[in-house]
Amino acid sequence: MRTAFDLIIAPLVTEKSNGMVAEKKYAFKVKPDAGKIEIGRAIEELFKVKVKSVNIMNYSGKPKRAGRSAIMGKRPDWKKAVVTLSEGSIEII
Repeated sequence: MRTAFDLIIAPLVTEKSNGMVAEKKYAFKVKPDAGKIEIGRAIEELFKVKVKSVNIMNYSGKPKRAGRSAIMGKRPDWKKAVVTLSEGSIEII
């Protein structure tokens, strides 16, 4: 059984995510194999709030060069979750 700390990696603090706070939406970087229901339960457990909905987006890692050589590497794939709260708010900072 995975705990809430295993699923939620970090809050995403960007210009766009700060603008969503007025609409009671918060963005988090989560484990790539986490599902919507698991993420919602983890947020409710960690922050003691009521989750209305969870939207998830999968991002592919960008290709990057490894030093001066022509060998191409890749950044890791990751998943973002946007959580809409029905009541309450989250203190991120």
